[in-house]
Amino acid sequence: MSANVTSLGNASESTSPVLGTSVAPAAETSDGFVHIDSDDATWILTSAIFIFTMQSGFSLLESGQVSMKNEVNIIFKNAVDVLFGGLTYWIVGYGMGFGSQPGSNSIVGVGFYFLDASERDMGFLFSSFFFQLAFATTSATIVSGAMAERATLEAYVVFSLMSAIIYALPSRWLWYKGGWLKQLGALDIAGSAVVHILGGTNGLVATLLMGPRIGVFKPGTKEPKMGYPTNALLGMFMLWWGWLGFNCGSTYGITGGKWKLSSRAAAATLLASMGGGTVGIVYSWLMRNGKIEVRYTLDGVLGSLVSISALCSLARPWESLLIGAVGGFLAILGGELIRRLRIDDPVGVVTVHVVGGVWGMLAVGIFLRPDRVAGLTNHAGLIYGGGWYILGVQTLACVAIIAWAVVTSFLTFKVIDLTIGLRISTVAEIIGADVCEHSINGTYYTAEGVIRTQDGRTFQVPSGPVLSKRDVLKIMDISLALRNKVPRSAYGKSVGLHGRRPSTANISDDGKTLVIRRARWAADDVTRETRELPEIEVTSHHPEGRHGHGNDAFDEDAEGNRLKVPAEVH
Repeated sequence: MSANVTSLGNASESTSPVLGTSVAPAAETSDGFVHIDSDDATWILTSAIFIFTMQSGFSLLESGQVSMKNEVNIIFKNAVDVLFGGLTYWIVGYGMGFGSQPGSNSIVGVGFYFLDASERDMGFLFSSFFFQLAFATTSATIVSGAMAERATLEAYVVFSLMSAIIYALPSRWLWYKGGWLKQLGALDIAGSAVVHILGGTNGLVATLLMGPRIGVFKPGTKEPKMGYPTNALLGMFMLWWGWLGFNCGSTYGITGGKWKLSSRAAAATLLASMGGGTVGIVYSWLMRNGKIEVRYTLDGVLGSLVSISALCSLARPWESLLIGAVGGFLAILGGELIRRLRIDDPVGVVTVHVVGGVWGMLAVGIFLRPDRVAGLTNHAGLIYGGGWYILGVQTLACVAIIAWAVVTSFLTFKVIDLTIGLRISTVAEIIGADVCEHSINGTYYTAEGVIRTQDGRTFQVPSGPVLSKRDVLKIMDISLALRNKVPRSAYGKSVGLHGRRPSTANISDDGKTLVIRRARWAADDVTRETRELPEIEVTSHHPEGRHGHGNDAFDEDAEGNRLKVPAEVH
């Protein structure tokens, strides 16, 4: 590893290949490294610890917005990002992003593979590695929200392994002195493009390839509700906390004038979130008849935080407020648009991270001023006499990273889909990934087609190349029974509660009738109703595989065309 490390005579100083941060020009050396002392390394390490807590925030945010039957699975995937994505980043990702050995160029680095360091240089190198690792795993975690409730755990593990490589090159382009976008003058202080546009675009590709969840966008069904809104709000607060480490730590130190930029970044981050959160509340109040929906507040706050990241250390207070307000508003409008386009994004990944990130990068081209505190940039934006140049460069950076993300993620997901499969089966999706992937509340034995619970209950799960609508309803009833819920009626709508005891609906053994029992206020006031179930069969084009992989359900419309079905299951 000694060949990868530049040794200095002063043991209190080290060197860094990371130059996408606020560093006085005098500190730069000819080989693209920058001198960092122990105070700077301590600041970087502390900020990275803040950023690492964002994994907990994403876990709560995503588990709060998915259905209850998938909450463990989505949190587990956030752990996978660190375990497998982090391993790949240590092996090769950091070197591809910030390596400087012969063969390195403005696109990809060479060196720092299987990262290690001498005693003299390990202070900065390891703190820098940890900082960049936290960014890389955050970018990967964004994707898990877009794939929520329908991706297999194995597929996500493979993507996590690749995510560090996908992240490495854009980080070099914008955050290494020799990066080609950096040389053009592009600026992304804390990752609006490198982290958020990249992660959001990966998520968009994933959700387009997999398609919507079963029942989502089906005529006559409502949008799935959040499983635990409280968790989602707590996740937002944890992300808010972590974002301060994100933006303040991106000064890469506190010596010289960098501590001043860190202070400005803290103020800008909070002011931007105030603008975005306020817009979210006002929008909901105006558009939802005085009701404040949690989703709009989440998108407003998070969209604003993504937007301010690119300019956080250089934005004035009023600029921060404006950037955050516009970013939050665009994230909310973008969410409404993709729902109209029938793109299923359970956690709002695409609009918050892509739309907010693009706006944040363009805002740099508008509001940028030369930095006379720490020499971060000599360029000026559109309104400060710099003309259209920086706005054009920022646009180029957005296009380049989106194109990179589309190509690499599409190839990655397509190979996964053609080999081990990308999406869970219909049976697993209805029952829930917590049961099928993690044996929560029961264990699904695929070969036997049964679910056994710890309390001794056994459920026979319909499976095979053809699933009738009655089969789908039985699977739905099993899913509800595993969570101690009341079964649903013939077409997936909840049987209402009447008085103190709930109504029940059970399918007969021959699968031909549905028996509904309604219990009203009086203990003996019970009515029974029997309905004939229609003779409709739904077929599969992929009957084989794990969980009966691919036994997707279909129906026919009035013209006899096959349509993907089944009933509302969220």
